[in-house]
Amino acid sequence: MGLKQQALKISMTVAGAGLGAGLTIVAGALILGLGASQAPAQDKEARAATATMPPINDGLPMPGFEITRGNTALVITDPQNDFLSPKGVTWGVVGQSITSNGTVDNLAALFDVAKRTDMPVFVSPHYYYEHDHKWHFEGALERLMHSIGMFDRPDALSLEGFEGSGADWLERYKPYINDGKTVVTSPHKIYGPDSNDLALQLRKAGIDKVILGGMSSNLCTESHMRSLIEAGFEVMVVTDATAGAITEHYDGYAASLTNFRMIASAIDNTENTVRAIEAAHGM
Repeated sequence: MGLKQQALKISMTVAGAGLGAGLTIVAGALILGLGASQAPAQDKEARAATATMPPINDGLPMPGFEITRGNTALVITDPQNDFLSPKGVTWGVVGQSITSNGTVDNLAALFDVAKRTDMPVFVSPHYYYEHDHKWHFEGALERLMHSIGMFDRPDALSLEGFEGSGADWLERYKPYINDGKTVVTSPHKIYGPDSNDLALQLRKAGIDKVILGGMSSNLCTESHMRSLIEAGFEVMVVTDATAGAITEHYDGYAASLTNFRMIASAIDNTENTVRAIEAAHGM
């Protein structure tokens, strides 16, 4: 088949299979970011990605991400009280972004669809033990996290004071995480999974594709995206299932959104991702 015939076939497949709001079903569930109508992307007005809307004609390639059974997993970073609860120690800087993106509800929706479809779920948590507070040097946000007691636990073998603490899971997610099926990795210590066993656990489970969400967007979530891609995993990011710190001078979420778009195979919102997961599992 010549190049022109191949291009025509791809174009016809995409246009004919459009399901709206950013996804197309082609031999599985392929997230393409086509926009809200059934018109092909090339006929639509350009739009940069936002937390809740995938990009259209933004000048960058759209590799796409096909959700396939057995080798695609949901990975959630830091679904913990210190990030996601109004009582958490970071709520003053992340609360605006979490509320605007609907992050708490969207993470619940991803957990729910993964459990309904029996998609493997992995949680990469963040814990600090007493010996971690004796490090000789820190980055800016590391120092902040240590100074405010974020994710603190007495030690690796004790759950004393864990229930309901900032290090504990958000109560709403406990039925999903504590169901005996979710893989909870060892804790990451800075931002990425380089210091924990996430990549090992994914490989051992036969996973090579990751749908990524969680906290915090420009720190742990982005670092997980980068590290997993460097390790050979195919990654898409659910842009409204994460959020970032916003301060007087900096917007962590805006920074991460640019990098998600430029680095991941695909980005999309929770609603479209849930539909694609359901479609890939025949629902």
